[in-house]
Amino acid sequence: MATEVLDTQVEDITEKSEKAWSYFTSEELWTFVISASVKIVTILLVSYLVIFIGKRVITRVLTLKVKTPINQNERRQQTIIKLLHSTLSYLVYFSAMIAILSAININIGGLLAGAGIAGLAIGFGAQSLVKDIITGFFIILEDQFGVGDYIKLNTTSAAEGTVIEIGLRTTKILGYTGEQYIIPNGQITDVINYSVNNSKAIVDLQVGIGADINKIEELVKPYLKSLPALYEELIDIPVFVGVQNVVGIEVTIRVVAETKPYQHFAVARAMRKDITNILEKNGIPMAYQKMMMVDPSINLGKGDEA
Repeated sequence: MATEVLDTQVEDITEKSEKAWSYFTSEELWTFVISASVKIVTILLVSYLVIFIGKRVITRVLTLKVKTPINQNERRQQTIIKLLHSTLSYLVYFSAMIAILSAININIGGLLAGAGIAGLAIGFGAQSLVKDIITGFFIILEDQFGVGDYIKLNTTSAAEGTVIEIGLRTTKILGYTGEQYIIPNGQITDVINYSVNNSKAIVDLQVGIGADINKIEELVKPYLKSLPALYEELIDIPVFVGVQNVVGIEVTIRVVAETKPYQHFAVARAMRKDITNILEKNGIPMAYQKMMMVDPSINLGKGDEA
């Protein structure tokens, strides 16, 4: 009895092995494998070409030649170009995935129906994702900020830096010291954009109370007139405002310059250095903290005893 059972099991294993070998060596299987492989390679190649050519076409079509002094058109171009590049990639990748599944005889209709039901269930718990996408859409539509802008988001979280990418779901910001912020658009509540309008470089210098203000003005004004030729960041000739404040032994002299958006820091540093050198070379006393040492053994204000 045991021998018959063993023989039956051996026969079953042998039969299954033969069927498996017959299947893997069949002409029909390898014809399907070769055909599917050719289709998949073709789909991947076509997808790559569509993305490559599509990005080139998008960039060429949306690149405008007109530029304003603050490059508003260029800002908006770069933002929309990056967004369309990303959207094109997503659409092509999704289409390629569907085509590959069809090439290997997977029922796409049933898969999509199941995905639709699952998506409906997940959608009720994905409110934050929907909020991110809607907010990103309005950020781009209203041109609140663009790629290349220097901005500060949400004064409480203090995410500050240069915008490197804007998507429908997230915004990427490169910080001043190299850190990268990736912020969901739905969490953006307030924006400070430093790159929309021209900036002001304000240079305050403290000179001594006895300094000749008229002489300072005569020395500084010719220097200010030469700056637009040296710094392309300047919009116009800086203005010598004059005395801004008087405190103790200090007189504050102010110079104001209008610069391109967010270029005022570098201009202010250069002006502060040059004006200080000009004043020192011409004998204008700068205001420095001074310390007086008094000998406690000297009795000031009283006559000597006889």
